[in-house]
Amino acid sequence: MEQHRTRPPQPGARRGAPPLPPQAGRGPNGGPARTTRPGPQARGTAQRRPAAVRRPSPTAAETVRQLPNPRLTGLGGGLFCAAVMFVLGCIDQFLFGASLTVYGVLFVPVCVLTAVWIRRGDLLTAPVVVPIAFAVGLFPLADGSGGLGNRLMGLFTGLATQAGWLYGGTLVAGLIATVRRVRLLKRRRRA
Repeated sequence: MEQHRTRPPQPGARRGAPPLPPQAGRGPNGGPARTTRPGPQARGTAQRRPAAVRRPSPTAAETVRQLPNPRLTGLGGGLFCAAVMFVLGCIDQFLFGASLTVYGVLFVPVCVLTAVWIRRGDLLTAPVVVPIAFAVGLFPLADGSGGLGNRLMGLFTGLATQAGWLYGGTLVAGLIATVRRVRLLKRRRRA
């Protein structure tokens, strides 16, 4: 009968662990890896590094794709728009003394963002939530120092005098939502 001889453990080797690959800096038995000196032919090739690849600068479409692109539900879009308009109304009251023109100018980009960020299934809510948000943001700007009744009268007066901005922002949101909806329907027909 032949007796099986077991090898004595190598210094630095762990019991039961598979040997580490040579690139880990250890040899196959756990000892230090053997290093060989490159010959005269291999010295030039071992020293070379690949040239750095320069990527072209991103195009405008790639830059737009990298911008934040949240997808809001209809309710989320309404809350976003109302909250932003309320904050802008408070800032307008503080910095510009309740300038309704500044408020109207700030309303249009908020309409654009709301219409762009609402998800595809809720596109029809964009032109609905935008006028509501206009009224919510107009509340801090409304003239009224004598109580809630005077504040509401100032709100209705502001809505009447700033109807151009209200209709313009609603029209922009409606156009963006309509274009997105038409593109969505065209994609579905192709598929």
